[in-house]
Amino acid sequence: MRVGIIGTGYVGIVSGVCFAEMGHQVVCFDVDQKKLALYRQGKSAIYEPGLEELLTKNLAAKRIRFTDVITEMLHDSDIIFICVGTPPLPDGSADLSQVETAVREIAENTPHGAYKIIVEKSTVPVGTHKRLKNITRLYNKSQAKFDFVVNSEFLKEGDAIHDFMHPDRVVIGVETDEAKNLMIQLYEPFKDKILVTDPSSAEIIKYASNSFLATKISFINMVADLCEKTGADVSLVAEGMGLDKRIGRAFLNAGIGYGGSCFPKDVKAFIHVMEQHGVEASILEAVDTFNTKRFHRMVEILKEEIWILKNKHIAMWGLAFKPNTDDIREAPAIKIAQELLDAGVILHLYDPAAMENFQKLFPPSDRVHYALTPLEAIQDVEGLLLVTEWAEFKKIPLKTIYEKMKLPVVIDGRNLFPAEEMIKHNFRYFPVGKGKVLDRMNETK
Repeated sequence: MRVGIIGTGYVGIVSGVCFAEMGHQVVCFDVDQKKLALYRQGKSAIYEPGLEELLTKNLAAKRIRFTDVITEMLHDSDIIFICVGTPPLPDGSADLSQVETAVREIAENTPHGAYKIIVEKSTVPVGTHKRLKNITRLYNKSQAKFDFVVNSEFLKEGDAIHDFMHPDRVVIGVETDEAKNLMIQLYEPFKDKILVTDPSSAEIIKYASNSFLATKISFINMVADLCEKTGADVSLVAEGMGLDKRIGRAFLNAGIGYGGSCFPKDVKAFIHVMEQHGVEASILEAVDTFNTKRFHRMVEILKEEIWILKNKHIAMWGLAFKPNTDDIREAPAIKIAQELLDAGVILHLYDPAAMENFQKLFPPSDRVHYALTPLEAIQDVEGLLLVTEWAEFKKIPLKTIYEKMKLPVVIDGRNLFPAEEMIKHNFRYFPVGKGKVLDRMNETK
């Protein structure tokens, strides 16, 4: 089938490459010439494992191409995916201006009498499809026919290729049989995973899913705080909870809170949608508030342990909001780094993929140093904050870490290191929700 993609950001490029891998003919439209130049060379503008390999393969097979001419994309596609950003506005609602622009340009440039399916891939509030239908009515002077479909993405950064090619579900919100049949044909390899709904239900599913997962994360972090106060172990608590099939173990990993491009903005946007419709949103308001304060925990522990932070050399391992991505949007590392700098700390930073993006917010200076390796970052530092659980950190011998650091103070925001081993190696070790470990530390303090 002929697929068009508007927007080659994270969702757009992953969707385009994967549709091409499925055998469809894909043309991607964007106005960002820098991105287009990279993609045409088989190079990715984002860090995503496996993406460049599939991009190169499908460019060679001539199943995917890139253009900055929207009429070219419209001419060569029947199903058009809107994959532009919906960032938060100051009041928490979603900024839909890019979505509106994309649909308006489709309506203005579609050839006379043509039929196109416009697919909402971007995350949008419930009711958006109705407004977009009205946009096509206002700007469609060529008597083209449009159907709207809601087909939200459920991709995890760092594992997006696998998620697209092995989906848990493919949600398709449609109003006509013609659009339904064509979308089922498009996703034919996943036909057993397809859930067909009305458009409004499909729009809510994405927000509700992300908000529920965010709630699980904040809940287990709240339980972790209790574990620290009572000598319990949050990992065992999470295991016991997860064995209940009604709950499940996923997203019960205690840490320093959620970040990224989806959960923070989607929770806020869902709250705003509920308020607009007169629905009580206090549960999600509490989730958002709890998560917003969560990052501060690491800095508090550091202050308690080494007292005066001014002119102390502190390392941070991990800057991306999660491993296997270079995405720093709403990353806890941003707030942590800023609070440490405000306290007069000299920062030593390392991340395998996200340092270039982080430097745009925190340029190198006499107080912000970027290391080429994790060991370089901890040379003679007086504290280490583990912010993102990259696998390479776990492979470093604890003895080596201990010898490199001036003070062996490690605040593990992701419970990456084995607590008993850290104690044996004489670290001042502060994991999340490990009450017994903290009790033992207090006994020796």
